[in-house]
Amino acid sequence: MTTPLTVIAPEGPARGGVVVIQEAFGVTEHIVDVCRRFASAGYHAVAPHLFHRNGDPVLAYDDLQAAMPLMGELTAANIDEDVDGAVAALSAASIDPRNTAIVGFCMGGTVAFHTATRLELGAAVSFYGGGIAKGRFGYPTQLDAAGLLRTPWLGLFGDRDKGIPAEEVEELRTAVAHAPVDTEIVRYPEAEHGFHCDDRPAVYNEAAARDGWARTLQWFGTHVDGTRAAGTD
Repeated sequence: MTTPLTVIAPEGPARGGVVVIQEAFGVTEHIVDVCRRFASAGYHAVAPHLFHRNGDPVLAYDDLQAAMPLMGELTAANIDEDVDGAVAALSAASIDPRNTAIVGFCMGGTVAFHTATRLELGAAVSFYGGGIAKGRFGYPTQLDAAGLLRTPWLGLFGDRDKGIPAEEVEELRTAVAHAPVDTEIVRYPEAEHGFHCDDRPAVYNEAAARDGWARTLQWFGTHVDGTRAAGTD
């Protein structure tokens, strides 16, 4: 089954590629806008539609009643297949996996972390990805998988996140410190879950969102080899 992809390319030569992983609400306009932002920064952005096996819905942010069963039907095997489809699309656009980053939000943050244990990409960033002490979608816990990281990984968390305790984040910080790649965790004391999404006024935190975005681009700039992506080597 072919994974539907939202693809937004930069106007000029690509610095690299980025796979953008959705929240629990589907490939929303916000996720599409995130792809646009990456394209504006010079990255070829691809967002796989993880709910495509169930009609590919886009949900309202307050419709958790519909989101929960959709997430419950996701499996690690199907998610990995969809992520690999996005990476393959970037490869078809002449962007090597070493020049590819992955970034995910909410459940997408979980996916970005586990992709970073499975593939050797240029960089990975997780915005408030759960599943630290309890596995999700059939993946192991992040604590158990931390030593398997193969891609440099940055984790961004809000201390007011009701689903991801700061204590677990600190356990993860200790665990990923032993990984064979660069890792970093940043906590925002005033931020809640979903703090990056400016379409959700109840949880959006402008300061944390701006800082997290800047750190994401900096992480990409440090770890994604743009010269190869641009074909200038």
